[in-house]
Amino acid sequence: MAARSLWSTRTRLLVVASAICGGSGAAFIASSEDPSRTLKLCTNIPVRLFRNAVTAASIAFDYEYSLLGLAEGSSEKAKVKHEVHLRSAQKLQELCFKNGGIYIKLGQHIGQLDYLVPEEYVHTMRESMLNKCPVSSYEQVCEVFKKEVGETPDKVFAEFDPVPIASASLAQVHVARTHNGEKVAVKVQHAHMTDTAAADTAAVGVIVNTLHRIFPSFDYRWLLDEMSESLPKELDFLVEAKNSEKCLDNFRKLSPHIAQYVYAPTVYWNLSSSKLLTMEFIDGAQVNDVAKIKKLGIQPYEVSKLVSQTFAEMMFKHGFVHCDPHAANLIIRPSGKRNIYGKQKPQLVLLDHGLYKELDFNTRFNYASLWKALVFSDANAIKQHSAKLGAGDDLYVLFAGILTMRPWKRVIDTSVDHLVIQGSKEDRSELQMYASQYFPQISELLRRLPRVILLMLKTNDCLRSVNNELVRGSSLESFLIVGKVSSEAVMEAKWSQKKSLVQWLKVWLEGFSVEVRLWVMQFALWVLQVRKVLTL
Repeated sequence: MAARSLWSTRTRLLVVASAICGGSGAAFIASSEDPSRTLKLCTNIPVRLFRNAVTAASIAFDYEYSLLGLAEGSSEKAKVKHEVHLRSAQKLQELCFKNGGIYIKLGQHIGQLDYLVPEEYVHTMRESMLNKCPVSSYEQVCEVFKKEVGETPDKVFAEFDPVPIASASLAQVHVARTHNGEKVAVKVQHAHMTDTAAADTAAVGVIVNTLHRIFPSFDYRWLLDEMSESLPKELDFLVEAKNSEKCLDNFRKLSPHIAQYVYAPTVYWNLSSSKLLTMEFIDGAQVNDVAKIKKLGIQPYEVSKLVSQTFAEMMFKHGFVHCDPHAANLIIRPSGKRNIYGKQKPQLVLLDHGLYKELDFNTRFNYASLWKALVFSDANAIKQHSAKLGAGDDLYVLFAGILTMRPWKRVIDTSVDHLVIQGSKEDRSELQMYASQYFPQISELLRRLPRVILLMLKTNDCLRSVNNELVRGSSLESFLIVGKVSSEAVMEAKWSQKKSLVQWLKVWLEGFSVEVRLWVMQFALWVLQVRKVLTL
């Protein structure tokens, strides 16, 4: 009887508590500025959290029990690990698509981290996340317009195509025409992105932290930290607009010799807000569309050189770097100038300026010095500047390998083409073997390096992928450009710090030595090219 009474009391308390919570929730939703939006958020977020928990538990369980008892280094463990990586990558891919928003962004990040995460994850995410993003309905687009400018798109523009020409993780792009008859591209943020960003970031953190606790070597908390810092900026399109103008201003002031070959679409400030960005419409070829580039009368290797120089100037001289240079964000069009062979010189149009990183003087100097040492096979300088960037005295060999995608014996080889990657199956197999073999050390290196350098690694991977599409591997000319620009940046930094005649003379002699070495390498490149032509 007492038990029945106790049960009855608990039941009544549960009913009362549920009523209070339900009533409070209903009151909160009803009193909010947008009840329908608040209701949607309150129902969606718990569902996403549940999906995250289930996915994290499933992945953790799969790794824990599939690899249990298998001998380290055995072929059986390698085979099972590959299968678990593949299953887990597919589970993560499914989670990203179901949740959308910043989960797509997370998947895209992973898809661009060649050899920094298991190859199975990179391949799975790259195949799906970069080209298959969610599309907002026209009704949702109208909702964003009404909230931002108080009118629907058909009132703001003379013409507005309701079908987007491109969609990304955070926004989609529509073609429109202003009342002045100008053709524009309108970037519209997906509805409710800002509302769910904080909750989604915290939810992603649950997955990353859970996996790290179970598998200490799986430490990608830096990726979560980076997303937490960069996402609010990427969600503010006015920040993106300012970044694009600052980028071009840097080229005009600091790199005038190539300023006319680098471009960003003009921003229509009167038709832009934090969630809407109206820009000049640009026609051209995507940087990996080699067939279309050739139709424009442009040689792909010229594009490869321009891309290499553009980003080398940003990294080593400007210290203000576009950190999302995947193929969809790089457009090629004729510049109106011609080379000595009568071919069109390319102009590189940079899109999506939401993700930029600034390198302070010391970081920029050490990063430029490191690349200079890599190009010139200077083992001592590689070790010195790797340590200054955070790799320590024990992981500098691994750091050099990740930056160049070359084993140490090739990094310090004095041959002129020691850093060139042919893009062959043998090359890829060797790199994947190293990535698998040194996975714990790679995780430790990623933990040590400053986040800004981790973003440089991601940028390098994007650029490497672009070069691979253009010239089927990496070109010696691209590495010479990196060597030249990094050397110039190092010398400029040293000139700015000279304090005596002796220091001035020392810097001058070093600069002269660098120029001679670059000239010798350029001559060797010319000899190799002539030899290649003669053997055809």
